Amino acid sequence: MNSLVIDMTHGGVKIAVSLAKKDETVYAYDIYNTLKSVDKKMLEVYNVKVIDLDYLNNLNGNLRVIYPVHLPLTKRDIEKYNPSLNYTFLTHHEIIKELLKNWGNDIPKIEVTGVKGKTSCVFMLKEILIDKNPLILSSLGALLYENGVKKTLKQNISITPANIKETIDLAYKIANPICEIAAGKCDSQNLKKYGCAIFESSLGVSGIGDVGLLTNIVENYPIAKNKRTASAAKSQIFNCSIVAIQKETLDKFYKNINHKKINTFSLKNYADVTIKDIEYDLDKTKINVSYNNIITTNNEVISGEFQIETFAPGKHHVQNVLGVITTCLSLNIPKEKIIKGLANYKGIKGRTNKKIIENSTIIEEINPGINTKAIEESINMINNLDDYYIAIGGDYGITCEEIDESKVSAYLNTLDYNIILTGEVGEGILKKMNKKVEYSKNFHDVYKQAIHNNKNLLLIYRSDYRKLNKR
Repeated sequence: MNSLVIDMTHGGVKIAVSLAKKDETVYAYDIYNTLKSVDKKMLEVYNVKVIDLDYLNNLNGNLRVIYPVHLPLTKRDIEKYNPSLNYTFLTHHEIIKELLKNWGNDIPKIEVTGVKGKTSCVFMLKEILIDKNPLILSSLGALLYENGVKKTLKQNISITPANIKETIDLAYKIANPICEIAAGKCDSQNLKKYGCAIFESSLGVSGIGDVGLLTNIVENYPIAKNKRTASAAKSQIFNCSIVAIQKETLDKFYKNINHKKINTFSLKNYADVTIKDIEYDLDKTKINVSYNNIITTNNEVISGEFQIETFAPGKHHVQNVLGVITTCLSLNIPKEKIIKGLANYKGIKGRTNKKIIENSTIIEEINPGINTKAIEESINMINNLDDYYIAIGGDYGITCEEIDESKVSAYLNTLDYNIILTGEVGEGILKKMNKKVEYSKNFHDVYKQAIHNNKNLLLIYRSDYRKLNKR
């Protein structure tokens, strides 16, 4: 089998080496010219040849092309370099499913994607499944929980599909140390320290999930230089055995999808999982949940209701909670366990959380994918905004979703609150504002201002994905 792996920036090195270890002939195309010397040496060790697409003219027969879903080239763009080849195309997600074909059959596996709420959902699921020692890949790192204690396998890791395998490999090395294997103290084939897996992905999923959770598509942003959309990429969720999906997203983008096991959730009352009533609170929101005709992994169909209390101060947080509940019910997780896990969820440092500093209540909404809709929802979750400063801003980064400054400024022009813009994002918005608002270059100064003036603070901050301390 001849394989061409495209894109060494987003996990291609891991994929190429994994295929080469199976004695395949593997070529690599570094489309963004970002290949590091250490990775180049790694490819050389496994006889992976780095090529330009012109090299395809030297090949004949069959060629499997493995590409990221956001590749700014079409299949025809690639085929024209040698029209005589017999091409097969697989996404990075699809090849990861192939590489992991015989992995994890004995544990529950969850894959999470969506435009907003992915990381929050992962860590709610972690609380519910904590007794199973979950193995996790998220935007906060590759993690393994043992008896409730977090072990960081790798912090600076992206949520590209190749890093699902990287996370599994890292966990394997911990469970099977070379020194102990050599001494005959542990089994190098079967030993693992986790009983479930939860994997977050940005643009679709691999399809290894027993349940795939699609949180939402609040913005169907373009990818691949406007050749594809987020909804097209995230349609890979339907490769999972069961799909938990927001009802509005299913109806808008995937109404023609043919899948036998789909469970929906919504704040409205026409989904499989919804709310009977709700009492919002900045600390613990009370939600009466109703579920009907949920299809489970063991082919049961279940219905019922229960009440939870959890950290979900806004509607968008409750939507995430419903997605998590739908996922858990699909896995036949008892409702008592769901209730307990969600009660233990207190938000995520570096995402949505609440804290008290002196006399000020500080609510942080920090995310690399902040957009106008997220800003609006965050503001709407506060009842008495007269007591708050609303700070909006952040950093520009490398995520697919870039903030629309004009749209945000138009929305902020309609508000009559104490608004402070901050950071490079805030500076860009400020230039488009029609009314006068405060600006502070450093967001830390906004905390000081709020505390000094005995004001509460809602910080809505777009973090640069590469800056770990602001994730």
